[in-house]
Amino acid sequence: MKVGVITLGCDKNTVDTERYLATLAGYSAEYTSDLADAELIIVNTCGFVDAAKKESIDALVEAGRYKEEGVCRAVVAMGCMVERHEKELSEALGEVDIFLGSSQVDRLVPELQERGLLGAATEALHPGVRMYTGDLRHVRYLKISEGCDHGCAFCAIPLMRGKHRSFGLDEVVREAQLLELDGARELNLVAQDLAHYGRDRRDGKGLPELLEALLSETSVPWLRMLYLYSTGVTNRLLEVVAREPRVLPYVDMPIQHASDPVLARMRRPERQRTIRDRVARFRGAVPDLAIRTTCIVGFPGETEEQFEELLGFLEEIQFERVGAFTYSPQEGTRAIDYADDVPEALKRERLERLTDLQRSITAERYEERTGKRAVAIVDRVGESPATSEARLPWQADDIDGITRLDESLSPGTLVEVAVEEVVDDYDFQASVIKVVSLPALPERRMRSRELPQSQVTIGSFGR
Repeated sequence: MKVGVITLGCDKNTVDTERYLATLAGYSAEYTSDLADAELIIVNTCGFVDAAKKESIDALVEAGRYKEEGVCRAVVAMGCMVERHEKELSEALGEVDIFLGSSQVDRLVPELQERGLLGAATEALHPGVRMYTGDLRHVRYLKISEGCDHGCAFCAIPLMRGKHRSFGLDEVVREAQLLELDGARELNLVAQDLAHYGRDRRDGKGLPELLEALLSETSVPWLRMLYLYSTGVTNRLLEVVAREPRVLPYVDMPIQHASDPVLARMRRPERQRTIRDRVARFRGAVPDLAIRTTCIVGFPGETEEQFEELLGFLEEIQFERVGAFTYSPQEGTRAIDYADDVPEALKRERLERLTDLQRSITAERYEERTGKRAVAIVDRVGESPATSEARLPWQADDIDGITRLDESLSPGTLVEVAVEEVVDDYDFQASVIKVVSLPALPERRMRSRELPQSQVTIGSFGR
């Protein structure tokens, strides 16, 4: 049976999809990137905001068309949106055959077997196996925990993913080792809040200890932190990041707002002063640090003065990048009881103003990085002859632009470059000075570690 997938939402969903596919591979299922050839289509949904919900519904409807126009025999809806809205979705989407929320993934195989779509297991697989389906094998995501305990008023993630659960340190390291065997040169650590890692296990092993274990037990050259609350910026973490060049000087630190009354209504753990102080501490400890953040505009009760306070804070702090979106009420959250009193037109206007401001801030921050040397990782061959597309340490995969190089190099190669200029707002042009390291061949990686390798990789599970 050929399986096609549509993955929506965050990088954590990408990890989950890789696990679903690997599980099915143990039952003779074969992945296909062409949905027209797929006998089974899995849509891993996102339910974070209204726009994501609409995208998920559109994807499910589109997948259903392949039951008439292709060879598809069944459509499976999985993930966050299903966890929250299974009843409504099942009533509205007759083209979908199976609905499984984030807490029901163990039912995937039995449900398919019940319908005669899947046979018996063909090989014994570890329950954390992952199958890669992307086009950048050297860039992988390592989920270190599941769920969230923060309880922000606007966020439904705890309702979709449950309470925070850290995966065992040994399990995470094992998964990282196998991702390295499969070609990983950059590991992006993801969770709802990386800083919460280990608190629930009470074994004294938090994020700093996990980073040190990954450094000592793998040779992956780039480790990147995504989704770290500012409350988790501890002296111990700063010490590790400042000391270890393989931990990139980059952090995705969502603040959501900068006005204390808005932050209080949002039930965020930080306030403007604490955010300012922690950003200063991080930048003071880690040279050339790049910080990306996230902001919500139009939250209930947000006044023009409070919005201007957010703009003033962004201008003061000078984040490298900001992802912004307008507030939309989510059923089951505390904010659903707030009057959504900021008109949609005003929300969009504020979003545009924030985006325009941040574009100019990013331009200034990026101009400061030109004329310097840095190490870049090559992602793909360029569109023009004898060129490559790469990323610098302050450019996370898929969200922070690219760096164009003047040589054609293999994906996964690390090169020292001279950063020459900013192009197209968020991209860079750079010239290659020298190759720092080449990606190892699979045979060499196999000899370097006594670990099994196949089409899939083994990893932590703990859903």
